[in-house]
Amino acid sequence: MTALESPLEDENRHRMRARMLRVLRLREQMPVAPSEDRPALLNDATSAQAEPVVKIGHIIAFIAMVVGMFMAILDIQIVAASLPQIQAGLAASREEVSWVQTSYLIAEVVMIPLAGYLSRWLGSRPTFVMAAIGFTGFSVLAGLAQSMDQMILARTFQGFFGGALIPTVFALAFTAFPERHRTLTTVVVSLIATLAPTIGPTIGGYITEAASWHWLFFVNVIPGIAIVLIVLRFGDFDKGDPRLSRGIDWLGLVTMAIFLGCLQFFLEEGPRNDWFDDRAVLLAASASAIGCVIFLWRSLNYSNPIVDLKAFGNTSFAIGSALQLIVGAGLYGSVFLRPLFLAEVRQLGALDIGVVMLATGLAMFVAAPIAGKLSDRIDPRLQMAGGMLLAAWGFQDMAHLTPQWGFAEMFWPQIWTGAGIMIAMIPATRVSMASLPPERIKSASSLFQLVRNIGGAMALAGLVQLLSDRTDFHRLRLSEGIAPDNLAVTNFLETLAFRDAQLGIADPESGALQQLTGILARDASTMAFADGFIVLGYAFALGAILTLAIGRVRTSSGPISAGNAAVSGH
Repeated sequence: MTALESPLEDENRHRMRARMLRVLRLREQMPVAPSEDRPALLNDATSAQAEPVVKIGHIIAFIAMVVGMFMAILDIQIVAASLPQIQAGLAASREEVSWVQTSYLIAEVVMIPLAGYLSRWLGSRPTFVMAAIGFTGFSVLAGLAQSMDQMILARTFQGFFGGALIPTVFALAFTAFPERHRTLTTVVVSLIATLAPTIGPTIGGYITEAASWHWLFFVNVIPGIAIVLIVLRFGDFDKGDPRLSRGIDWLGLVTMAIFLGCLQFFLEEGPRNDWFDDRAVLLAASASAIGCVIFLWRSLNYSNPIVDLKAFGNTSFAIGSALQLIVGAGLYGSVFLRPLFLAEVRQLGALDIGVVMLATGLAMFVAAPIAGKLSDRIDPRLQMAGGMLLAAWGFQDMAHLTPQWGFAEMFWPQIWTGAGIMIAMIPATRVSMASLPPERIKSASSLFQLVRNIGGAMALAGLVQLLSDRTDFHRLRLSEGIAPDNLAVTNFLETLAFRDAQLGIADPESGALQQLTGILARDASTMAFADGFIVLGYAFALGAILTLAIGRVRTSSGPISAGNAAVSGH
């Protein structure tokens, strides 16, 4: 038996060795799948780390959070077309009712940069849930407000909590999902961020006409409760860092609140009160300047700052933020100019204004997936420049504005503007955020959203001043053409006076002069609105030129698009 066992053992050993060699050859010949396309065939820990598994629960929670972000951004402009109804309901003056928007914006702009710190400290889920509960609760209180003081207080806290919803979602779009899903998440958050303020007047006008202005706020309740429950159940995206609770930069927090809050007040109230001629505006400007200096010094020197400003050291992020500033100016500027023109010159109601504004939202909705596909195929710099130029073209089309313009005449300019903003914003967001290391994305997301809001606030302040100055300028120029020896003017006044006499008006000559004065005021105002759109067009043309300063961009995990679209972090 011993003699027989030896050859059998040798044969078994040869078979085992041959089998192992075949397995090794097969494994060498097996193609290793790229992490962006499919899971690795071998148990590679590095590959698994680079390509996280997407959970169904995370997708559900992310969709719910996107809806929450939509509600928060929508509430900035949802009251825009319904301010007269709110003013009448609360017996407020024109100056007081403007604080329905101003109080929200001031509180939101303070919270947005703070949200990044809270998200890193507590985690995304606790931060979002607390913000959603606060936003929903104060939405109810705003709808129940019986006085202007109650409304302003409720809107302040509503804006404060709503400000935390926006950057939290933006950050998760880049940290919670693998690189191969980034195009989709970027398209979704960019679409919501631009679409919500655009269709805000439309939705607000419809709700006010169908129910009452109270429902502008009550409409948040059911979605808000649903969002809280869904995120509590499925939103375990990350864990917070409890160490951030030690050494909180209270000085940085206070000076940031003073800097941003007073800046927003200065930009909102300055145009209405002759800027530095008003004591409150002057004090706000001084406090903002002092707060800004201390905040910047503290943030750059403290070991645990509330806001990490070092993201601006990345050239791609800095230039992308500049483009975001221009996009914010164009987005909020156009949403300000068009409804105001339609209300003051065309005398349209809230619902009719909303119908006219639908074209911009439609263009953004259609352009978003196209922009997402383009960002995977062409150089993002070319796409950003093309989108900026298309938006500039749309704004320049509004230079031909007349007092008779309505839905048909504004349709195509809104299409070009809406599509251009969306085509430019999606690659700008990807280039800015994806070029940063993961540990800085939460803080950088807050900065990115803050820049857009500041751009919008600056645009509104500048446009209010421009409308005032240019209306006076055009009225003076038009009045110079009205002389007693001008035969055309004389004939026009005689025609108006004759018509008034036929209607039995006691003093037809005075009536004719009043009508002529009204026509001059209307035309001067229309020309001033056209000037505002021209300025926005120039700003977007400048943004197109600015894209030339962006180098080749490469993200921390590789190129973000094909061709020459690699942009390196600096």
